[in-house]
Amino acid sequence: MLNSFFTQKRVLVTGACGTVGSELVRQLLESYQVGELTGIDNNESELFFLEQRFSKHRNAFFSLGDVRDRDKLGRKMADIDVVFHAAAFKHVILCERSPFEAVQTNILGVQNVISAACENKVERVIFTSTDKAVNPTNVMGTSKLMGERLMTAASSNLRGGGPIFASTRFGNVLGSRGSVIPIFREQIRKGGPVTLTDQHMTRFIMSIQEAVRLVIDSSLIARGGEVFVTKMPVIRIRDLADVMIQELAPSYGLRCENVNTKIVGTKPGEKMYEELMSQEETRRTWELERYFVVLPAFTSLYRRIDYEYPHVISRDVQVEYHSGNEEPLSHLQLLQFLRRNGLIEEQAAFRPAERYWPNGDETAVESGEVTVESERLRR
Repeated sequence: MLNSFFTQKRVLVTGACGTVGSELVRQLLESYQVGELTGIDNNESELFFLEQRFSKHRNAFFSLGDVRDRDKLGRKMADIDVVFHAAAFKHVILCERSPFEAVQTNILGVQNVISAACENKVERVIFTSTDKAVNPTNVMGTSKLMGERLMTAASSNLRGGGPIFASTRFGNVLGSRGSVIPIFREQIRKGGPVTLTDQHMTRFIMSIQEAVRLVIDSSLIARGGEVFVTKMPVIRIRDLADVMIQELAPSYGLRCENVNTKIVGTKPGEKMYEELMSQEETRRTWELERYFVVLPAFTSLYRRIDYEYPHVISRDVQVEYHSGNEEPLSHLQLLQFLRRNGLIEEQAAFRPAERYWPNGDETAVESGEVTVESERLRR
């Protein structure tokens, strides 16, 4: 059902070069057979490599663009059916140092997406949020919370028809850029120490493939204004370090017992456990098979929305969903998770072996002649 839904749709992905954005692009093209896909990002080099990676998909178009540019978003959303908004500043420390930049991208950028979607009568807009938006203790989390609230407000203030606005919230995507796995791997390669903030710290985890699949699936069941909270397994950070040392140290010619760990303490604004739902939100949360759904605190002002979903387990959630309340994976379960998702070994980044000109013929590909771009590429 989901796959057939997207075969007739034109989809826009913002932040197409990021960890979440690039996986959205891959799954929409390869697994969901999307009718047409447009990806925008402000990272010129990575956008070039992304375009080469999906060069065989003639229904995929990629352009430089920034969510701060409202006019550009308006042009790109012409004739678009579904928007996945993944562009954001996500590094906690960098956002702390540059809060005005975080506001312009993570808050005003969301407002620009909303305005462009309304102007172009887009069907659905899905905003990718983070656990750090729950009871935020830093600028990044606060800005993502404001993004969620803007999406809910956009849904509430619509008169008559208009886009379905919803948010998805999930925790750590293991193996993503800046995540702890690449850091631990490099520390083990160098013989340690492997640095831990606190050995009792817990985190939700999910593979990028599973996280993005649930984001895409949630787009079809969204009704307007809600936040989908993805159900995720929990780990202790200390357990992750131990498992990675046991698995990787021998491959680097090291004895496991010689690779030490070092407690370095928590960073400013960092929590001992991850929260995906607050206590206040439990009062308006339903539990589904693969998600919790946080319904809007304020109902739509101008229209009635029927919140009905498949596979409802409960409409009465009593306990907030955070990693301190969940049983963590055992060492064996964690190792199986890492192996199953290809997270142990370092993944090589895609780099093209040949040049390809979008929408050109085979002669242009071989000779290097620049061809005329399509109307959508020029927008």
